[in-house]
Amino acid sequence: MGPPRPASPAGAAVDATAGVRVKVSDRYVEIKNGIFELTLSNPDGIVTGVRYNGVDNLMEILNKEDNRGYWDLVWNPPGQKTGIFDVIKGTEFRIIYHDENQAEVSFTRNWDPSLEGKAVPLNIDKRFIVLRGSSGFYTYGIYEHKEGWPDFGLGETRVAFKLRKDKFHYMALADDRQRIMPMPDDRLPPRGQPLAYPEAVLLVDPINPDLRGEVDDKYQYSCEDQYNNVHGWMSFDPPIGFWQITPSDEFRTGGPLKQNLTSHVGPTTLAMFLSAHYAGDDLSPMFTNGEYWKKVHGPVFMYLNSSWDGSDPTMLWEDAKVQMMIEKESWPYSFALSEDFQKTEQRGCVSGRLLVRDRYIDDGDLYASGAYVGLALPGEAGSWQRECKGYQFWCRADVDGSFYIRNIVTGNYNLYAWVPGFIGDYKLDATLTIASVDENTYQPTTWQIKFNLDSVSPGSTYKFRVALASSARAELQVFFNDKDRGVPHFATGLIGRDNAIARHGIHGLYWLFNINVDSAWLVQGMNTIYLKQPRNQSPFQGLMYDYLRLEGPCDC
Repeated sequence: MGPPRPASPAGAAVDATAGVRVKVSDRYVEIKNGIFELTLSNPDGIVTGVRYNGVDNLMEILNKEDNRGYWDLVWNPPGQKTGIFDVIKGTEFRIIYHDENQAEVSFTRNWDPSLEGKAVPLNIDKRFIVLRGSSGFYTYGIYEHKEGWPDFGLGETRVAFKLRKDKFHYMALADDRQRIMPMPDDRLPPRGQPLAYPEAVLLVDPINPDLRGEVDDKYQYSCEDQYNNVHGWMSFDPPIGFWQITPSDEFRTGGPLKQNLTSHVGPTTLAMFLSAHYAGDDLSPMFTNGEYWKKVHGPVFMYLNSSWDGSDPTMLWEDAKVQMMIEKESWPYSFALSEDFQKTEQRGCVSGRLLVRDRYIDDGDLYASGAYVGLALPGEAGSWQRECKGYQFWCRADVDGSFYIRNIVTGNYNLYAWVPGFIGDYKLDATLTIASVDENTYQPTTWQIKFNLDSVSPGSTYKFRVALASSARAELQVFFNDKDRGVPHFATGLIGRDNAIARHGIHGLYWLFNINVDSAWLVQGMNTIYLKQPRNQSPFQGLMYDYLRLEGPCDC
């Protein structure tokens, strides 16, 4: 995951090395890691509070608890055109996993026939993840419509966060799209005058007089999904950033050009997964004849950062962009525990080269430089634009038309493309079946270190030091005496690009990891440490370890 960027202002107690703690009561689930604290309602799974950098709650405390941070959807029963807005509240809470390095919790809401016509016919599992040393939390959802269940339409689903209006006044979507924003009060009469569309309001008498005469409309801040990776808000007192990071477009509908909402006056920040915005009903999936459907939305990351000096908001924005790149490099996340979220070793890849034939330009084939090439559910040429039930995977071709699409969820797809500057859509006639990479390519590697301990000091912390001589788009996972556990005791995430192994070098860049080892992970007698390199998309992903040392607790 890369180095954490926790808050460290004077007076704020921060311990980036603290373990993850979970506290469950009748009404709340509290998760903290020494950097921030996340509070969720029990069993609803609504984000009621985020404590960070000395601020008790970054969520809007003036709102009711179920109107702060929530998953929602809009659905239609058969024959009903008006959508039903539904804030998704769980009915059952479970701790999926918890140790000092990670907590993943689940809030589920299951459907049964007694709810027909009253609730969307979906089983919904909302997950939240907090990692040790991470300045933020992850959330993802698994939606399932079982075979034979009632028909329905799904118009929208998303995650929304409503922040404190007394603190968050500066919004950033891109390097050239950031500014001081109006207050939500400015949109209400008499300060604001509604225009033809209800979302558009003329600021007649805004609290900030510099904004008088402007029009505020949340759709002003929309952008294409291909550029919708990080956006959010900043507070100046204290200097805090609250960012929504989407590391992959695979679970969004409509392809890379689909436009969606981002952040807007509220202060509100959104993670949009499916919507009819800029498309209409073509991108509202209809589930008919009892068809089976299951999809994972996310994970997305809510990132928190801060600075000593709040005079320059671009510092927080630049840091958020760095974190966004870290998250993208770490995709697909190894720590998300739902079996429905496929990990790297379960996914596949596609590569090739695209050429363009246009006899009005050249008698020979032309390189499809910069072409958009992607996989979506089978359909007609161009159908990816209206596809709204499955996953999509896109890349841009190199200057010679070559392309490589990685981390593809298993399933059947068509290969689609279009080339900027040329009319028309391309589709490969064949249907491509993506199978698990363990079936047809490179395998993860696991080393074993066996050693004997005469005794283990109970309740103590040992230290395992690992020095790497090289890493090339690789990951080191460490397991103590249990290689089959769902989550490694330690993982570096995706690191390194030095390519020393492929270039016959004995070292690249040096990495040192100091791992705290709970005595409960060790046993008296024979022990085994498993070092796993799980990344296996090419033969050139790997690492070299240079030095290993296990230190026991001090006897003094």
